[in-house]
This record gives sequence, C-alpha cells and structure tokens, in this order.
Amino acid sequence: MRRILFVNILILLVFGSVSYWSAEKEKLEAAIASGEPAQEDDKDFIKWVDFDVSKFALSEAYEYDRDTYGTDSHIGWIDLLAWTASYTGGSFGDDRVVCQYMDSLKEKINKGEKLPDLVKDLEYFPYYQEAYSAVLGGMVGEYEIEVPVEGKKGKKTWEKRYGLKAFSPIAKGFPYSDYDDFGVSRSYGYRRNHLGHDMMGQIGTPVIAVESGYVEALGWNQYGGWRIGIRSFDKKRYYYYAHLRQGFPYQPELKEGSVVLAGDVIGYMGHTGYSTTEDTNNIDQTHLHFGMQLIFDESQKDGNNEIWIDCYQIVRFLYRNQSEAARDDSTKEWRRIYLMKDPDAEAYERTLDFSMYP
Repeated sequence: MRRILFVNILILLVFGSVSYWSAEKEKLEAAIASGEPAQEDDKDFIKWVDFDVSKFALSEAYEYDRDTYGTDSHIGWIDLLAWTASYTGGSFGDDRVVCQYMDSLKEKINKGEKLPDLVKDLEYFPYYQEAYSAVLGGMVGEYEIEVPVEGKKGKKTWEKRYGLKAFSPIAKGFPYSDYDDFGVSRSYGYRRNHLGHDMMGQIGTPVIAVESGYVEALGWNQYGGWRIGIRSFDKKRYYYYAHLRQGFPYQPELKEGSVVLAGDVIGYMGHTGYSTTEDTNNIDQTHLHFGMQLIFDESQKDGNNEIWIDCYQIVRFLYRNQSEAARDDSTKEWRRIYLMKDPDAEAYERTLDFSMYP
C-alpha cells in the first residue's frame, strides 16, 4: 500500500514539474516572439528614451533658467523642456513652435501661476521631466570656479556661480570635426548600430570630463580600445570616452573609483581599438567616441536593455563651455588652467572614507 502511495505521489510531482516548466517555456517563447525579455516582475521604470531636443531649445531653456535664477520668475531648464515636449510629443524640429510653448509657460509663471498647477493635467509631463532629468540632471547648478583677475596677469580668484557646469568633451583651442552619426552601421565583431558620437581630431588632443562623477571603467576593450567610463553621482548617466591614445591614453593618477570634476583633462584622443591585443591602433581615423547612457534601473547598465542616446545636439550646446588646458613639458600631460569646486562632488566624497575637500 505504501509503495503504491509513493508511486502515485512521484507521478504527481513529475506531472506538476512538467506542467510548470511547460508554462514557463510558453512564457519565454512569447517574450522572444514579442522581442521583450521575460521578467517575473515588471518593474516600473523608464525603458527607453528618444532624446531629440535641439541645440536651440537647450540654449533657450538654459539661458532663461540661468538669467532668472533666484527670482520669482525662475523656471528650471528641464521643466521648460518637459513642458514643451508635452505639447510637441518630444519633437523640437521647429524653433518657432519651441519658442511659442516656452514663452507661454514663462508668461503664466510671471503672472503668478504655479508650475504644479499648470502641469497637473499634462499626461506626459512626468515622463518627460524624469527622462530629461536623467539626461541633463547634472549639467546646471551652483559651483565655484577660478577666473583671471583683470589687470593682473597670471592671477586668479574664486567666483561663485549658477549656470552651466558641464563642459565640451574637447579642450578649448583644439580643432575637431563631427556630424550626427548616431545609429550608423558598424561591423567589427558583429553588425551593430553606432551608439555614440564621433569627434574627429588630432592624436593627443586633451579629452575633457563633461560632468563631475566617478570612474566606473578604465582600461582596454577590444571595441573601444583604451577607454574611460564615468558615472554621474546620481547614477543616472554613464559617459563613455573611447579610442584613446596609444601608449598614454589617460591621466596616470586615474583608477576605478577616482572622482573627477567637470572640466578635468581625463585622457587623450587616439585611434586604438578593434583588436583583442592591448594598445593596438586599428581604427583608421583619429577620433574620440563619446557616448551617453541613461540608467533608470541597474538592470539597464549592461546587456540588452541599455539606453544610449543621440548626444550630437548636447555636444553642440556644450561647445559654449570649453575647458582651457595647459601642457606640462616635464610630464607631457595637459591639465586644466582654471580649477572648479562642485557641490555635488563634495557631497559624494563626504560619503566616502576620504575627501578632496578640507
């Protein structure tokens, strides 16, 4: 009797197992057919962003933000852009339409209306506000920077500012050429789309940290050659600088975990990569590959769920703020001329075991 009972239980367990895995197989096949990964829990975070904001819109929004800061008329540039996108569906191709919607919000705020009341019925405003905050969140704010003292050659003083604290990826005075090449085909290793922005220039051109952050990746990659990956302090942005110079790709003191400030010289343009052998020049044209990845959940950092945006318009906008660098003939390194203090970096470093601040 016991033997019969045991056999029956075993049959039920086998049948249940087969039924469970058959159901899981059907779920997996359905996910593959739809092109979406199978997940036990569908987490609530942004899965994709098409960032189509023009240089013109970025400039208009930023300048109003900067010029009205500290007044009752102040509107953050991200809110201005999100408001406009809520009406245009994220399209910024028509400058007149952009101005029309931005001006309408400015007028309402100047009349004393409050932003939360104005956007409460805008269905897509929260999405655009979160998406654009992920793209632009660390680029504007309060900071201190050294500036030259008028009439005193070589003298510098510290100045507190509110405004653009992000920099162009290329140091001031170094020529480069570029165009919007996001999404074009690449074939080394496997066929894929180009998920970055190439800036063509000369070997040794100083490469600049666009935003303050910490070094998350450093070293050789067969696709990017010598490369540096810098994560923003809020962890929303990952900046990728690739194909750095053979032999001397980046500043010698850098290591994973190092804090860098916006405007710092972090490396040098080259044409390394497309090889499994380290320090190999296998890229035809000298250039910096500059990429921006958005991360709303850590599951998006690596793998099939990565979000890379077209940063061509951002690079055009950042050209207005270039970091000046000077060469140390003894070490052959380039260093920024005007130092900077970033409150975001200070706050981050105080969470660590050491601090660059007194």
